[in-house]
Amino acid sequence: MSAPPQLTFACELDPARLAELFADSAVVDDLLALKARVALMCSDYSDERAGVVQRLNAAGVPVTGIPLLPLAEGYYFTADNADRAAGSYREFTAWTRRHELVWNGVGLDTEPDGRIFLQLRDGPWGLAPMLAPGLLDRARPARSKAAYRALVEQIRADGWPVENYQFPLIADERQAGSTVLQRLALVDVATDREVWMLYSSFLRALGPGLIWAYGPQAQAIAVGTTGGGPDIPDSPQMPTLNWEQLAGDLRLARHFCDQILIHSLEGCVWQGFLPGLRSFEWADVDEPPDGARAAAALRKTLRATLWASAHPRPMLAVTAAAALLAWRLYRK
Repeated sequence: MSAPPQLTFACELDPARLAELFADSAVVDDLLALKARVALMCSDYSDERAGVVQRLNAAGVPVTGIPLLPLAEGYYFTADNADRAAGSYREFTAWTRRHELVWNGVGLDTEPDGRIFLQLRDGPWGLAPMLAPGLLDRARPARSKAAYRALVEQIRADGWPVENYQFPLIADERQAGSTVLQRLALVDVATDREVWMLYSSFLRALGPGLIWAYGPQAQAIAVGTTGGGPDIPDSPQMPTLNWEQLAGDLRLARHFCDQILIHSLEGCVWQGFLPGLRSFEWADVDEPPDGARAAAALRKTLRATLWASAHPRPMLAVTAAAALLAWRLYRK
């Protein structure tokens, strides 16, 4: 049996629902028994939210603070709102000092603009005008990387380690030497710990195969979702994992690393998963899960596409040579 990993539970609730969640002392008891951390999304800097952090501090539950933005400014930290992200962090530090909060670290949730997810709900035809300007801006990746590097350095100077939550596609982009995904939506920022969001509930056709495909390179893996979602009004709700599916994903993630984030704490509480995790058997896996081949093929195709986008001249030469060969064979 494998040793238990370090568990972190993401929590993403408005102040009222957050206070209600932690009004049940059993939640804190479970977190302490699991020796787990909480990654708290801070979509506001209210007294109510500070009160919950103070309660967790007093109980000895480590908390990572994740500053966010209003939905009108993107909600997540994106390639285009780095200046405002730095401003939100300053608000976060002032709020922290005012309420004497203690953080285990600071997290950067660098994702596409939250309004993109709302547009996906309303219809993909509206995505083109939202994404096209960034795709054409070739200076965008370097600009955002420099801005977030400065923010990371500031957070470290303030005494906190930094982690970020990232779509694993960034690994393929890095390997290919491409910037297409960064020009579309992603941010490539180096932190002390990068958590790859491998939520099998989002792509059930591939399911746990994504964890198997990306796990060998992962420093930390996020699994889910068990319920809940961003604190965005009318945000689309994703399918949720049941206990058997979550257990399978946890064992797969533990096969590759000892740092696992579960999205979300509230979903685990609502579905009654925390007591089961206290007695969970971390048995190792011995074979690839369903969807592993499809996920590997998809990743291979993605890397090839990204490489071609980053090396157009070699691709043009190969295409021309192949066309010439085909023409000669046809003439024969």
